[in-house]
Amino acid sequence: MKTLAILSQKGGAGKTTLAINLAVAADKATRGKAALIDLDPQASAASWGDSRQADTPPVVSAQASRLGPCLEAAKEAGAKFVIIDTAPHSESTSLAAARAADLVIIPCRAAILDLRAINTTIDLAKLAGTPAAVVLNAVPPRGSITEEAAAAVAGYETTLAPIRITQRAAFVHSLTLGKSIQEYEPTGKGADEIKQLYKWICKQIIM
Repeated sequence: MKTLAILSQKGGAGKTTLAINLAVAADKATRGKAALIDLDPQASAASWGDSRQADTPPVVSAQASRLGPCLEAAKEAGAKFVIIDTAPHSESTSLAAARAADLVIIPCRAAILDLRAINTTIDLAKLAGTPAAVVLNAVPPRGSITEEAAAAVAGYETTLAPIRITQRAAFVHSLTLGKSIQEYEPTGKGADEIKQLYKWICKQIIM
């Protein structure tokens, strides 16, 4: 079983949206053997799970102290890929998730405050001894700001994922309906971005 942690010490990075969409991508790729663990007290991912008509992927809301038993239960249930969504501004929760993961994904918007904030999350991944990669998330569809953000990330000692997730209304609409963007707009560009990002992640953790 492979485990992916989505971490960001700054709120508003699009962490939960990315976790949900990657969880559905993993669920499709593993034929129903993926799961999403929501460690955020706001339980946004779990609320999305409650609104779904589909039975998979299962979404479990848990405290960081119960992460170990949750992962063990997922493994015993046959899960092949588990994604952990975490809370911002919680180093203890993020560290626990990072230590349990094979890879840490750090979503980051193309804005100066977000770029400055990723250093703390990178340090947490290093402390956990877990490989990490930054994903430029909710980037503008046009303009030079995305390239400027990519250049800024290059200044940190971490990997920058080659796939960027563009800001699209379809992400918002799909979550409102209890779906992922792949389910809401399966042939759209956003769905393809998520699919390609999931494939890239799998290569990093050798699935």
